[in-house]
Amino acid sequence: MTRSDPIWSAGLMSGTSLDGVDAALVYTDGVRIHSFGEGRYRPYSADERKELRAVLGHWPGRGLESAERVILSTHHSLIAGWSPDIIGFHGQTLAHDPINRRTHQLGDGAAFAKLCKAPVAWDFRTHDVSIGGQGAPLAPVFHFACAQWAGLTDPVAFLNLGGVGNLTWINPAVDHILADNAVLAFDTGPANAPLNDAMMRLFGEAQDTDGRVAQKGQVDPAWITQFLTHEFFTRRPPKSLDRDTFANELKSIDCLDDDDQIATLSALPAFCVAKNLSCCPCPPSKIFVTGGGRHNPVMMDALADTLPCPVAAIDTIGLDGDLLEAQAFAYLAVRVLKGLPTSLPTTTGVPHPACGGRVSTP
Repeated sequence: MTRSDPIWSAGLMSGTSLDGVDAALVYTDGVRIHSFGEGRYRPYSADERKELRAVLGHWPGRGLESAERVILSTHHSLIAGWSPDIIGFHGQTLAHDPINRRTHQLGDGAAFAKLCKAPVAWDFRTHDVSIGGQGAPLAPVFHFACAQWAGLTDPVAFLNLGGVGNLTWINPAVDHILADNAVLAFDTGPANAPLNDAMMRLFGEAQDTDGRVAQKGQVDPAWITQFLTHEFFTRRPPKSLDRDTFANELKSIDCLDDDDQIATLSALPAFCVAKNLSCCPCPPSKIFVTGGGRHNPVMMDALADTLPCPVAAIDTIGLDGDLLEAQAFAYLAVRVLKGLPTSLPTTTGVPHPACGGRVSTP
């Protein structure tokens, strides 16, 4: 294999919404996407989700052994039968504090390499934050490759609505990712995490399937206006969020009726994106939505009603919005293997293009 040869890589992702694990195969040289392979999804059981939720916010130390076993076993079972050249293993983010140059993703990549009997790229964020980056978002380098794979030419944005929202502005007409004004990325604010938490607290449900509860409630614009006074929304990129950055601000949602809480939290991501959109070098011609949020019609309607440009699911350009995050870590794994940058000054705020992650072999 030469440096420019494409290889098969498997990517694994467990997001902050704690719904489950995604896995995907990508055939890539770490620059260009040659083809996409099979994808899989494994939801967490109620007990597994409870186990992981109990350690959110924890830094490395004792008491994480049981949750670690959940992460390793669920991820390993999902890729049974695959034989990739490398595996991109993100693990589960428990805590993220880039201001103090620390981040914690649960999941020992060296142990996972032994379990899978394959090389594993992991610990993607630590180096980034250690040199002054935000450690997130990491998918934008992959998003740029996706936009070129899809044949796009005008500036667009990819909006990922997972537990936290993040936006990647892309100019796919430039030659490569390191060109001026190729890409800009940043977290936009809460997405599904507070909505899912509220659904569990109020209704004992993991999520608001098809937005059924939100459709019965009323959005409280005054609450949203107050929420958007948080200093995060006046900060210029790069900027990233922990799952619980807005924990104190979200407590006040309890003053609303149950259905109104869900309706308001479903609309909130759209207003957060709108508040941040002026950060882009120029307005995107279209916003393509990926992640679990695009399955929520109430959330999608709120985006269409609030944002100043057309909005569509990313699937409309041939990409799989359910697998994009897993595919991103498959792609990033190959970049780590080849020593290519995984984060940029315009994505995470590192002082120079940097290759994060490390590779463990069986």
